[in-house]
Amino acid sequence: MNQMQAWLSGRWAVPAVSGALIVASFAVGSESWGDVLMVAAAVVAGWQIVLTAVRALMAKVIGIDLLVAVAAIGAVVIGEYWEAAAVTFLFAIGHALENATLTRTRSALAELVAVAPDVAVVLRDGEQTEVPAAAVVAGETVLVKNGAKVPVDGVVIGGNGALDEASITGESIPVEKSDGDQVFAGTVSRGGFLQVEATGVGADTTLARIIHRVEEAQDAKARTQAFMDRFSAWYTPAIIVLAVAVGLVTGDVVLALTLLVIGCPGALVISIPVAVVAGIGRGAKDGILVKGGEFLETSARISAVALDKTGTLTEGRPRLTDVVVLDDGLDRAAVLSWAARAEAGSEHPLARPVISAARDEGLSVAGLPETTEPVPGKGIVATLDGHRVAVGNLALIAAEGITDDDGAAAVVDALASAGRTPVVVALDGRVVGVVAVADRVRVDAPEMVRRLHAAGVRKVLMLTGDTERVARAVAAQVGVDEVRAGLLPEDKLAAIAELQREGHTVAMVGDGVNDAPALATADIGVAMGAAGTGVAIETADIALMRDDLLTLPQALLLARRTVGVMRQNIVIALATVALLLAGVLLGGVTMAVGMLVHEVSVLVVIANAMRLLRRRSRPAPPVATQPAPTQPAPVQA
Repeated sequence: MNQMQAWLSGRWAVPAVSGALIVASFAVGSESWGDVLMVAAAVVAGWQIVLTAVRALMAKVIGIDLLVAVAAIGAVVIGEYWEAAAVTFLFAIGHALENATLTRTRSALAELVAVAPDVAVVLRDGEQTEVPAAAVVAGETVLVKNGAKVPVDGVVIGGNGALDEASITGESIPVEKSDGDQVFAGTVSRGGFLQVEATGVGADTTLARIIHRVEEAQDAKARTQAFMDRFSAWYTPAIIVLAVAVGLVTGDVVLALTLLVIGCPGALVISIPVAVVAGIGRGAKDGILVKGGEFLETSARISAVALDKTGTLTEGRPRLTDVVVLDDGLDRAAVLSWAARAEAGSEHPLARPVISAARDEGLSVAGLPETTEPVPGKGIVATLDGHRVAVGNLALIAAEGITDDDGAAAVVDALASAGRTPVVVALDGRVVGVVAVADRVRVDAPEMVRRLHAAGVRKVLMLTGDTERVARAVAAQVGVDEVRAGLLPEDKLAAIAELQREGHTVAMVGDGVNDAPALATADIGVAMGAAGTGVAIETADIALMRDDLLTLPQALLLARRTVGVMRQNIVIALATVALLLAGVLLGGVTMAVGMLVHEVSVLVVIANAMRLLRRRSRPAPPVATQPAPTQPAPVQA
């Protein structure tokens, strides 16, 4: 009984019953009974069409259903029962097929919903307890065993394992997790055992935010779609007027009703939304979240891409690259040790990589200097074991009254030209060495720039607040077209506005939080590595979930493919309607034949859009075979 009810409420019940009645009408020997069955078939397939048309009219909307309803009722009135049954039957089949294929185009969203975990195993009072995933409280310890879904966003506090994060980042290779690593709800354990402290539960998880974003994006209208909606609002009444005029002039009611059916702009109306849904769905599967159809369209026109340097073109984690000894009485370890111990009392951003490198080399940096004196814009002066240690730029050395730099200026110049940030170390009034730090250029950055150019981007530029020398050293390796260094946030905004005045459609790539003015001003704001970053997911026009530069050109190519499909669909829809109208007016195209061709055109449009769901193979990212350009061999004094 339940199966029967489910079938009757399914999408195929109406066309199946209507089709059976049509077959029965041809099978019975009585013409009168045949007519009754044919009318019954029209009523079964057409009552929902009429109801939808009436509701639309009450909302002051003249849609496709009204054209079909008027044509079917008119055909019954004038005794064309077969035409009435055929039109409504074909429209019902077309509607069922549209629903089925549109469901397929929304498969990415369905898959995201499917991976949402239902249950969680938590530690409560020292015992493992299985609870609904939504019932987990932030701060609780969740256990993730092999094969289980991670039910919450959180941080690993014990154990080791590998997680399949494809549902979040689109990356199919499992990621190793251990203490301190972040995990996301909906990812799947492929081995190991993890203890996770819950930081985000329920609607606060990254997966929930992604689902919400994809839902909104697939319902958001592209500019072309909005235009087509306005076009249809005028087109449909125009077809009704044309049909009435032809009927009055020719006296042929069948011709007028046929024009109503043939003029249905069904394929035209669905041509844009089905492409947008498929394109956004494909992107979601690949870890590319697009805010909506309008942004997908705009992305297809991007001609200039502005890239932040730190954290985008580079790894965003400065590390020690050089220790140059300038005093014969000291060795490398001593120079690094003095620098690290002095920096222990500093808030300078370069202090951390120097201290970390010293610790990694087994040098003691415990404790703080006896005194610490920051010198704004120059460096720091500290007292260590009664010795005065100055760590900073050449201006600090001059301020210390040191006139002989023992060749430090030449070393500083060479290091800066190589794209590194040099720091001079002075001990008790004499220069003893230079240490340098640098942020590694991402190994896939040059390939990303090449692919952007191949995708049709005319200008790729780097916007950074770093020094000119460092910026140009990075740019030389990456291959960007233009470099603008020493910029404040408002300068980056001005650079974006200048590109727009030159006629470019601009994408700005940043971290989704910093550089907010430039991201907001750009035609498209792109957030890199947005997994787990709620602000980036919600605010960026495009959020790239994977911290992978090659997804940027992939996103632009997807946008171009989607817009190409939209244009193809519009041509298919308009050409079909034009040919059918010509066929009706010149003779030879009946109401049933016209509806059949019309429904076929709708399916062709949908099938064309579904091509976007196929994943195009992406070349493997380049493999680093040598140190990145910001980490060359040590400079010799």
